[in-house]
Amino acid sequence: MKKLTFLPGNMAETWTSMGSTIASFMFMWAIIRQYCPYELRRFLERYIHRFMGYFNPYIRISFHEFRGDRLKRSKAYSTVEAYLSANSSTSAKRLKAEMGSDSSKLVLSMDEYERTTDEFRGVKVRWLSSKVASQIARSTINNFPQPETRLYKLTFHNKYREIITESYLEHVLRKGKEIRVKNRQRKLYTNTAQRYWSSHKQTMWSHIVFEHPATFETMAMDVVKKQEIVDDLLTFSKSKDFYKKIGKVWKRGYLLYGPPGTGKSTMIAAMANLLNYDVYDLELTAVRDNIELRKLLIETTSKSIIVIEDIDCSLDLTGQRKKKANKSSEDENIDEKLNKESAKKETREEAGSSKVTLSGLLNFIDGLWSSCAGQRLIVFTTNYVEKLDPALIRRGRMDRHIELSYCSFEGFKVLAKNYLDLDMHPMFDAIKTLIGETEITPADVADNLMPKSSLDDAEKCLLNLIQILEEAKEEAAKKKDEEGKVNDPTI
Repeated sequence: MKKLTFLPGNMAETWTSMGSTIASFMFMWAIIRQYCPYELRRFLERYIHRFMGYFNPYIRISFHEFRGDRLKRSKAYSTVEAYLSANSSTSAKRLKAEMGSDSSKLVLSMDEYERTTDEFRGVKVRWLSSKVASQIARSTINNFPQPETRLYKLTFHNKYREIITESYLEHVLRKGKEIRVKNRQRKLYTNTAQRYWSSHKQTMWSHIVFEHPATFETMAMDVVKKQEIVDDLLTFSKSKDFYKKIGKVWKRGYLLYGPPGTGKSTMIAAMANLLNYDVYDLELTAVRDNIELRKLLIETTSKSIIVIEDIDCSLDLTGQRKKKANKSSEDENIDEKLNKESAKKETREEAGSSKVTLSGLLNFIDGLWSSCAGQRLIVFTTNYVEKLDPALIRRGRMDRHIELSYCSFEGFKVLAKNYLDLDMHPMFDAIKTLIGETEITPADVADNLMPKSSLDDAEKCLLNLIQILEEAKEEAAKKKDEEGKVNDPTI
């Protein structure tokens, strides 16, 4: 049997010919990309892919980060990214580390053009992290660099189409959402007046990390009432199917009312921590009109609490309609010789004030647009519930009215445990008697129980509280005597 040998000259000719062919191909491809219209290239690629599909037994599904002119990140892409971050970190060889946009943890995910495999019910699938030129960039001038958007590609055999499309994708989305909820960092949002918006800002809300430590366990209120509120909140958070069954939007309204310092804001923080919700603190005076109020509602997310604190002070909602009616009648009698400068000044002042109406706020709470996101709480707080329009706080809008009143002995015991780590003390009996005879807010009790220096022990703090309670009792007695003298006609 003859042994074949290749002479060095022949090998050199072979490599030269191959190199020339590759160079010619690269040159022709560069010419096509430079002068062939993009639409024609897309047309050819589309039909080539269709032709190759007849012989390719594999199916590919793409999850794009952005599509078309959408400015928001795709929720499907973010969910897949979260799922792969937990699965690919142990199998992929090239990873990238980033701080998640809504997480305080370091997130590991697949680097560009990295592959990983996954298995589901015995079926193996392949994931690829890739990039593609954005749709917007293709219409820009060629002299400028074209930005790219990321995407994930899922590849699997055609015979597993049913199990992948009906079960595996649902599994990926469910697990991805669970991972995002587990790792996400909750936020506290606030709205700003339109005149302060920057040109590059894409949202009407600004936010910071929500780190309020309040819980229902640390709140100074009656134990039974506290547990009722907790049960109500937890039942709401698990009632998606029930709300769908009865044909109502999955939302619930809470009205918190009572004197200042009774824990209304603290309860909102405790609600958010219990349910793991974001908080949107809506400042009505910064909202220009009802249309802007509706836009703010649209930009809120599910699993959130929309808060309007001190709603009785935010806007004169009940009297605004009357003012507008009077103003329209007065406008007919305005002197035609009104100074132009004063008219411009009045226009500027009117433009700078909020034009939100009671009707607009009612539609915000339970109108058609309130269904734009589910699993949401709407909370109003007020010091004077009697000042609010009945239409604003009726059942169905504010489903539960919670009065937060002065500190009770049960509330005091919670604060004593929080601040002094005391479950029982000989002075508790005297404090129980005094608290039952005086009106003192939980904030005032907490202030007196808090040690002001390293020398303050529990006994000193309790003595300070007793002194404050006795002074409050004496002051209340004097005030009652003075009122009695004023009302007594014989004096």
